[in-house]
Order: sequence, then C-alpha cells, then structure tokens
Amino acid sequence: MFSDTITAAINGISALIVHVETDINQGLPVFNIVGSPGTEIRESKDRVRAALKNAGFKIPPSRITVNLSPGDLKKDSTSYDLPITIGLLTALEYLPVSNTEGILFLGEIGLNGEIRPVKGVLPIIHAACEKGIKECIIPSENAPEGSVVPGIKVRGADNLKTVIDYLMTKDETTLPSIYTDPMTILDTYSEKSADFEDVCGQERAKRAAVISAAGFHSLLMTGPPGAGKSMIAKRIPGIMPPLTLSESLELTTIYSVAGLMPPGKALITKRAFQSPHHTVTSQALTGGGQNPRPGIISLAHRSVLFLDEFTEFGRDAIESLRQPLEDKKILISRVRYSVEYPADFLLICAMNPCPCGYYPDRGKCRCTENEIRRYLGKISGPILDRIDLCCELKNIDITRLKGDEKNTSSSEMADQVLRAREMQNKRYEGTDIRFNADLGEDEINTFCELGKKEKDIARQLYQSLDLSARSYHRILRVSRTIADIEGSENIKKEHLMEAASYRPDLDYFK
Repeated sequence: MFSDTITAAINGISALIVHVETDINQGLPVFNIVGSPGTEIRESKDRVRAALKNAGFKIPPSRITVNLSPGDLKKDSTSYDLPITIGLLTALEYLPVSNTEGILFLGEIGLNGEIRPVKGVLPIIHAACEKGIKECIIPSENAPEGSVVPGIKVRGADNLKTVIDYLMTKDETTLPSIYTDPMTILDTYSEKSADFEDVCGQERAKRAAVISAAGFHSLLMTGPPGAGKSMIAKRIPGIMPPLTLSESLELTTIYSVAGLMPPGKALITKRAFQSPHHTVTSQALTGGGQNPRPGIISLAHRSVLFLDEFTEFGRDAIESLRQPLEDKKILISRVRYSVEYPADFLLICAMNPCPCGYYPDRGKCRCTENEIRRYLGKISGPILDRIDLCCELKNIDITRLKGDEKNTSSSEMADQVLRAREMQNKRYEGTDIRFNADLGEDEINTFCELGKKEKDIARQLYQSLDLSARSYHRILRVSRTIADIEGSENIKKEHLMEAASYRPDLDYFK
C-alpha cells in the first residue's frame, strides 16, 4: 500500500515542494522516516502514532517507510506531522486517495490530535500556488497569514478529527476556505507612534533624520548622554512612508520563517524597529545557526536597525555589517547548507564621543587622549565609509526644554519624506533602484548630473576634504536626496555643501 502526500520545506525565505511518500508492507514492525530528516522529524513518528491512536485509528503491525522527497534536501520541522499522518491514513485506506490528491498539508500534531502552528506558512503557500496546487490545509492559527495569497483555497484546522471528516466527505462546511484581501489590511492599518514634536531642539539632527528616511541613508549620531539620540532614532520609522504591499509581504515572509508572526495576524503592517543590545553576537545579527533562521538585520528589512552605544558592540558584530550594507542581502554559507536572506535595512547608530560621554567638554570629561582614541578607534574606517550621514548633538539649553516654542512634528517631517520619495519613484520608474542610497557609480553619473558651477564645487570638496571615491559618491547621493526634499530637479551648490557637512570626520575617529 502506497500513498503520496504534498507538503513543503523552507530554504532561506523561499519554499520547496516536498512529497511525503508512504509505503506499508508486511514484515517486522518498524516505522522508518528517510529523506534527510532532522531530529524533529524523526520524533514525528511517536507523535503521529499517539495522535492516531487517540483519534480511534489502529495502525496494524507492519513495516512502515516514509520517504521525504527530494532526499538530498535537509529537513527539520514539526510541520511534517500532518502530511505524514494523512499519508499513513491514505496508505491504510482509511481515506480515499482521490480526496487527498493535490492538497498541501502542513502542521504539527499534538498527542491529543490538536493541530498546532508552524513557521514559514506564507512562503509555503506562495510556493504551492506557483506550482499549481489549488488547496492547502494548515493550522488555524496560521490561517490568517496564509489567507492573503490569492488563487489557492486555504483551510485552517484545529484538530485532526476535523481534517479527517473533511477528507472523507469533501464537505466545504466542515472546513471552509478563507481569503483576506491584503490591501484591505494595509488600507485599514492605523497606529499612532512616538512624535518628533516631543524632541526639543536638535533641528540639525531632525534634518538628518528626514534626509536619512527620504533617501534610505545610514545615519550616525554622536553626542553626550541625554542629548536625545535614542529619542530621535525611535521616531524615524514614524516618518517613513507606510509599507507597500510588496514590502509588507517581504517583511511578513521573513517574520513567518523566523517564527515571530504575532498570533492571528495576517501581515506585518508597520515598519520594524530592531534595537539589539550591544552584547549581541555576529551570528545573531546576520542569522544562521544549526537550523538556519533570519538574523536581526533581516528582521529589519525595509525598516530600521538601531545600534545604540555603537562603540560597545563587538568588533565582529560591527564588521559583519559591511557586506549587507553594500549588497542589501546576507549569504550564510555553512558545511550543511547555504541560504540567502534579504537585509535591506536603514542603519541608525548612536554613540558617545568618549568613554564618559562628555568630550570635548573638558569641564566634565576626564578621559585621556589615549582613552578617547582607543574608544573611537573601535569603529573601523571601512564601516564609517559606509555611513552616509554623521550628525553631532549637543545638550539642549534649559530655555528650549520649557516648551515655549513649537517643535517640528513627525507629520511635517513625514510630508517632506513623502515628497522626496514620490520624486524618486518617478525618477527610477522602470529600474531596480528604489532610493537614492541604492545608486551605483553608473547610476550616479546618470541621475546626479551637475551643472558647471556645481562641478567646480564638487571638485573643490573632493580635493580639500581628501575624499575617497566612495565618500565622493556618497556626497552626491545625499545631495540628490536633499534636492528631492527641496523639490528641486537639479542638484545645486547648497545641496552639495549641506551633504558635505554630514560627512563622517575620519580624523575624529583616529
């Protein structure tokens, strides 16, 4: 007796269809699972036996072989419980073969027959739909997440008995399919976030935040404790445009694979704000592990990665950001696997100017020159060279804290960001470029064209500031964003000068 049931495996943030082939023959009673199963799958046979027994089904003493095809793909997930169970019932002729054909099954099974949620449902449903599969049965807790994929019937089940009843009768009322229009979710999303109006003064830092959000430029803020660096960073997601449908689906896919989807939620509708502690390891940042999963930089995809106390992070952790900042993705290669995760994040960093935090105020700072040099030297030149904007914050005068004057609000800043984004969308229509920060050398020559006067200014900046080619291109990208914020089609002298003023001072970090 033989059966073939469909499920899927996660590879990075994509999914591959897996066939669960079940063969039952006479012989010594044994239950073998082959096809590169991991520990969680090898334990599946005990869960499946107990669940079937408690559901009233008897497995006769026989030789049971379950093959997970393709066999060369490493598999390790409790999501194979349900397809293995259905495969057994079909092979034992408890279920008609015709009623299980063309259905993808996914879910962990409890000993009492309960179907429990699993990871990676969204990419699996997408992969099934692309392969022409028209129906899937998944845990009911994962059903909202899977229901946003059109073209496939998604059925959420709470327990094994309900699934069996449906497969016996094919009665739609037993296990109805659900579909949710993702645009409806995005259009109705509304959540108030922290407002920049709460930040007193620091107008230059706010301006840098607008430029950063508008062009997706990385930002480093330096200043004494209590100057407002963290306050500003936490408010940057609130001035970024709402997630588009494609961005929301990308972010939801990553969170689904990582097993971090909030229960009952169909989509991630808000830009993430990831702020790891400075003791975080490089592997936690980039992802990987024995069973690979996305790291923090991937969880910040299309969103904000905030590294507070930047100099306190381990050198390995900081240097691991080099390649993702350039390539917008991270490739994890190990002996057993190689996976790729998206990592197009907006890097926001904050740090003190010295160990005590008060340099150059010698009235408060007691650090020696060597201590300051060692402290700032923790940030390497190549990392600084990848940061587009650097802004120094000062302590606010008490008269600004009394609240007598109106501070710039998030809504005002968001309007500036949105205006700049609209210009970028129009300019880069039909290309792979989304933001000014994505411009490569060839694209800079096309989209950052300078007039004669501006070329002279750019030449002077290059020579007087002793810029590297990367630093020079960074200034052009930032000036393009500043021009967009101002609604200017052409980059002007004042845009170049302002962009140069945000250049990280490498001498300061030596």
